[in-house]
Amino acid sequence: MPDRQTISYTVTMIYFAHRGAHMQTVENTVSAFTLARQQGAVCYELDVHLLADGQLVVYHDYTLVSAEGESVALAKLSSADLKKYPLCGHIGTVAEQIPLLGDILLTVTDRLELLNIEIKNDGNRYPQIERVLLDFLKCYPALSSKILFSSFDFETLVRLRRLDKNARIGLLTRAFDVSQALAVSAESVHIGLSRATKEITDTCHAHGLKLYVYTVNDAQTVQQLSLWGVDGIFTDRIENFVAL
Repeated sequence: MPDRQTISYTVTMIYFAHRGAHMQTVENTVSAFTLARQQGAVCYELDVHLLADGQLVVYHDYTLVSAEGESVALAKLSSADLKKYPLCGHIGTVAEQIPLLGDILLTVTDRLELLNIEIKNDGNRYPQIERVLLDFLKCYPALSSKILFSSFDFETLVRLRRLDKNARIGLLTRAFDVSQALAVSAESVHIGLSRATKEITDTCHAHGLKLYVYTVNDAQTVQQLSLWGVDGIFTDRIENFVAL
């Protein structure tokens, strides 16, 4: 556990549980988010895909591998097919099924402050995912102000903004361009640790944008980012930071 005094000045930062508490269990599963909540998380990040039957599922990659070694694209599966693809990650963990987005929402609702939903849609692999996602979330009106959408696919964010002028958007990017964030009326920029700089932080703040950095797991790095003025981090070790 990091020394509380060492990183005491980072308490204003936001700490997102990146794919849940997946250092102890399988990422993006009900178990991962349940454990993160038990460890004190109030902010989370997850990845969303659209299945062939219109169901939204929480998973990182675009493909799955069955127990027989068969690889298949998520876009070709229905929710009923998921039982054929059990998830096994850590020794001693029980095999789980890929969860529906609704399963995770029920898990994190208690004390939720912010949920970052990353829309996996490179090259528009899932036409209409933006509309499907927004329509689905209408069933959770209490969460509407607590959801922050992001995507590496810029056009996905453009379509999302056209559909919902009030949606909270974070520009997830590998090549920082503040004009893109402004074009979709983003509230934040999400960038990898290796690309984060004080200059980018300052540029974001000069345009009224927050900067969130991924993926950060140690106190020393958080210290440096805090000195730059970074607004938050995505972490695989949420238990190290939420107690602050």
